[in-house]
Amino acid sequence: MTTPIRSYEKSLQLWERAKNSLASGVSSQFRLYNQPHPMFYQRAKGTRIWDVDGNEYIDFTLSQGPMIVGHSNPKVLKAVAHASKEGQLFAGQHELELQLAERIQKLVPCAELLRFSLSGSEADHTALRLARGATGRTKCIRFEGHYHGWLDNVAISVNPPIELAGQPDAPRPVPWTAGINQSDLDETIVLQWNDLDAVTRAFAGQANEIAAIITEPVMCNNGCILPKAGYLEGLRRLCDQHGAVLIFDEVITGFRLDLGGAQKYFNVVPDLAVFGKAFASGYPISVIAGKRKFMDLVATGKVLHAGTMNSGNPTVAAALATLDLLEKGGGSAFKKLFRLGKRFMKGLKNVALNTPHKLVVQGPGPMFHFGFTDKPRIENYRDTLSYDKQKLGQFVLGMQNRGIRLIGRGLVYISAAHSNEDIDKAVDAARETLAEMG
Repeated sequence: MTTPIRSYEKSLQLWERAKNSLASGVSSQFRLYNQPHPMFYQRAKGTRIWDVDGNEYIDFTLSQGPMIVGHSNPKVLKAVAHASKEGQLFAGQHELELQLAERIQKLVPCAELLRFSLSGSEADHTALRLARGATGRTKCIRFEGHYHGWLDNVAISVNPPIELAGQPDAPRPVPWTAGINQSDLDETIVLQWNDLDAVTRAFAGQANEIAAIITEPVMCNNGCILPKAGYLEGLRRLCDQHGAVLIFDEVITGFRLDLGGAQKYFNVVPDLAVFGKAFASGYPISVIAGKRKFMDLVATGKVLHAGTMNSGNPTVAAALATLDLLEKGGGSAFKKLFRLGKRFMKGLKNVALNTPHKLVVQGPGPMFHFGFTDKPRIENYRDTLSYDKQKLGQFVLGMQNRGIRLIGRGLVYISAAHSNEDIDKAVDAARETLAEMG
């Protein structure tokens, strides 16, 4: 089977030019790993995105997740345009901000009080600062393979090489990058996710030092691994028992699994939660939400939270419009996200059956992960190290050449704008790509 011919020449030319002004030609390190090189895009609408060479794609990256109602949604753009005419940034309060806060407060179980920021990274940073301020303790439990942003105290053991990671029952904190202080490593307890016994042992030895557990409720960034039955409940119980703060990083799961987030979907309420991505259709906003006894520390200024650009008018308007669309029809958008995601997952599994390629596909549906491995299922970060990265790259490029845009690490996002036809076209492209790979 011959590969469809697509030109990416203009993208290549622009990238070569960009390297003269942007470090490595990109503004986020992850963009550097696109194939066949960093791509330049020109416009996007609904489920489609077009690159500067005129190639059209059905988009399942959704800008790394935020475009939950599709690109350039007219209701969102209209709300942004109207808010922008009133002013871009007041450096003061405005009524739309209050409306958004009240809306989230009603939707999210833990959101007794909240604050707005710009990115998930800084909201996670705020949550950890709050936990330390509330408990007077310094250490935090986090899990191998979870992503909580790129700031110093969380850029640890995100994807550690196995030779540095230590034993599975006693992982070592591994810096993700140069420039991380040893003190950040010393204050971090790294454990395998979904292993409640390991968390119990950590508290048994260091309970008086542990301020918080921070976790993705679904391990989205590596393998899209669901929590085992009773696991999140166990974390809640241990935090209550030992006076630690339970933090859910809902930057991906929030407003994607349910309007109330993963905490409502799984019926486990954390003390603090962080939201972003599927929230404002690509406009920069995040939320730190939590129980009053913790958020009061921010209210009184004992724990500092600030930001000149927080809750700008157009961004808040985009978030309100996005939530309007997600709430429309009594939550029918979420039924669609699950239905289409499961349709895509089933299609990928089926087309791989008649090939020599062993493809694992797993996740709840609105987001899921696929990868090439001999393992029947991925259960923790170390299982993800079995993925054949070269084969995954070959598959992603083959899909791109057939007009399907995927994230290079195998994470798939579904939007409320996608259709059965979009899913079926992607499955057909997967069938052709796998056949081409031999």
